[in-house]
Amino acid sequence: MQHHAISPDFDLDSTDQPAVALRLHFQDHEAEIPVHRHRKSQLVLALHGAVTCQVADALWIVPPHCGMWIPGGVPHSNRATSNARLCYLFAEPDVLILPGQCCTLSISALVREMILHLADAPQDYHPGSHTDRFARILLEELALMPMERLSLPVTDHPKILAIANGLRAAPGDRSTVAQWAKRLAMSESSLARLVVRETGLSFGRWRQQLHLLFAIRELASGASVQQVSADLGYDSVTAFITMFKKALGKPPAKYLSSMAQNGGSTIAAG
Repeated sequence: MQHHAISPDFDLDSTDQPAVALRLHFQDHEAEIPVHRHRKSQLVLALHGAVTCQVADALWIVPPHCGMWIPGGVPHSNRATSNARLCYLFAEPDVLILPGQCCTLSISALVREMILHLADAPQDYHPGSHTDRFARILLEELALMPMERLSLPVTDHPKILAIANGLRAAPGDRSTVAQWAKRLAMSESSLARLVVRETGLSFGRWRQQLHLLFAIRELASGASVQQVSADLGYDSVTAFITMFKKALGKPPAKYLSSMAQNGGSTIAAG
């Protein structure tokens, strides 16, 4: 099967095709794409492995068979696991009705196969052609996909960024609010209020959401439950599985297998 890539002479944003798709295998590409933006809206679909998308106010995880919707004009960066296989779908902003903000979509098996079919079609198809009609039907189906909440709210507040960067670098850090407050030269109560005001979550719930995103990403990249549990600083694998199941409704192995079988996640995190 042919895998199209963006030709250097093909400027996606200068075209008016309703949708264009392409596949990427991250053994052949850089794992991190720095901050950029498109005029077209974009869906980042994870076929295998996972990708983390960073936007101004949130960190999003895209596990297998889910898609990250990024409206046109929104600055973002992507970081994929080394085993990731992705498909990018670029859509004209006024062709379909989807949320005006970033979100994770649960992608059905039908829509996934339609996106892959479009990725194998010529990118410079003409208006009224079979591919043009197919792309428009695909976008209508995409607009029906349910939203998931697989994100970590972050802000540009320096204190919040300091904690987020620290926890992303050392996700197993179990420092308390009081310990973080001391590092940031704040009182415990002031930091607790700041986290709620800036993220909408308590410090404990916010860190747990980060742990869930880290766990999904690492499990999707092939790490074992035991390794992820240890990396997150849990005293036992059982404690980690209990946390994961309470938050997402299924233990890790069943959660990932259900996404693979159903073509998308049916569990909302957060």
